[in-house]
Amino acid sequence: MAFNLLSKGTGRRRAADKVEELRRDLTQALTFLHAAGDEIALLQQDLADARRKQAEAEEIIVQQLANLDDLRAERDEILTELLALKRRFGPQLAAEANANAVTVPPWVRDTSDPADQATGPIDVSPLWAARDAGLLGPLTDPGRIGPDDDTQPIEAI
Repeated sequence: MAFNLLSKGTGRRRAADKVEELRRDLTQALTFLHAAGDEIALLQQDLADARRKQAEAEEIIVQQLANLDDLRAERDEILTELLALKRRFGPQLAAEANANAVTVPPWVRDTSDPADQATGPIDVSPLWAARDAGLLGPLTDPGRIGPDDDTQPIEAI
């Protein structure tokens, strides 16, 4: 038993419909083919552009590496020259530094300017002296210094 998907009608009409359908399919396939060809052409252009940019980048890298090698060689020459100059003039520089050294002892302070006058001495007693004087609170609260009433200043010893 044959299963026929085509509609009933004369054989001639059915054949004409099938030819028309095939022509539409062919036109659609050709349209897809041309669109795919255009897309392939665009992708090929993008690929050529990417390869061109890669070649430019590789050329820049080669130039930068050459510049880096030149700069390293120049740095090495300068370093060699600097070491030679240090050996040659090192004793002279040391003698000048010793001749122009600051000879004021660090414990001498010029207080002739009124704004630079020293303040009065600050009494800094060790903790055991403060404990003996009764300035520390009980041992249960070691962070508290002074009498229980903190509103009054602590007298200096």
